[in-house]
Amino acid sequence: MYKSYYNLRRNPFEITPDPEFLFATKGHNEALAALYYGIRWRKGFVVLTGQVGTGKTLLLRCLLQLLKQSKDVAYAYLFNSRLCPTEFLQYIVRDLGMSSTAKTKGELLFDLCHFVVNRNEKNLTTLLIVDEAHHLSTEVLEEIRLLTNLETAQHKMLQIVLIGQPELDGKLDSAGMVQLKQRVAVRCHLKPLDCEETKGYIERRMQLVTASSDAAALFPMATVGAIHHYSGGIPRLINTICENALIAAYVKQLPAVTPNIIDAVAKDLRLEVCLEDSLPVAMPEEMDVQQAARILLDLYAALHKTPTRETQLHAPVSVRMSQA
Repeated sequence: MYKSYYNLRRNPFEITPDPEFLFATKGHNEALAALYYGIRWRKGFVVLTGQVGTGKTLLLRCLLQLLKQSKDVAYAYLFNSRLCPTEFLQYIVRDLGMSSTAKTKGELLFDLCHFVVNRNEKNLTTLLIVDEAHHLSTEVLEEIRLLTNLETAQHKMLQIVLIGQPELDGKLDSAGMVQLKQRVAVRCHLKPLDCEETKGYIERRMQLVTASSDAAALFPMATVGAIHHYSGGIPRLINTICENALIAAYVKQLPAVTPNIIDAVAKDLRLEVCLEDSLPVAMPEEMDVQQAARILLDLYAALHKTPTRETQLHAPVSVRMSQA
């Protein structure tokens, strides 16, 4: 709709993770290098975490493009982590292209181990990638830990990459996951973009879809500031805001997206609700001043009153602690 009006070859803000649109911040470069290093040097167990929409899946697709340039990597990519241990192993075996008739968990493990060992003897790499890994059950995480026991004296035979939201860090840091956590060789985290990175992110996408040298003029700095404010630097939200903003600007036949349009888009998407939820709760302005004074006086009297044994037992915890 707006592409011809703004001379764009394609939509610049699709939310699908297209590696062509990767904006390589310092954090993204470091995470990509860490993932590649962990796999290529056969470190065994790599973990990548980040908030929803920070670009974890996009980074993964960039990683897979790098690995596909060589012919020595076979990988299983699990994107639905809500499986029981047997279903988990069945999926891995099938996605690796193994011709297995195994039905029991023991048979599946035997075939998978045999496959991995044979590839290792040929100096080939076998990789397991689990997306949305924060949903993994404790039982499946234990299966993953046991798979890391496939190793030689020099390296791990099966490379495992877990990708998930920050809840995954919490699971790995829990007391019951100590053995698994100790096996993590590389651990990295994607952070939201700052305001300057948000500006570069938008400019990068605009430059990729137009030959015009002033593509960045569609989103002036004041507009970028509003986008960063409402998106919190989350790339997926940046895309959603910018896509809707371009449509609104086109409808109004504007030469550029204004901060007012961003405010309206954020309101339509209810993004200001998220911002309000993150703010501290303030005392309502309409609260009666006399009532507030009475509450303070009552509290003061309660703190300085000599309590009986009965009132001590039934008094609020904060009052009892103050008396102590």
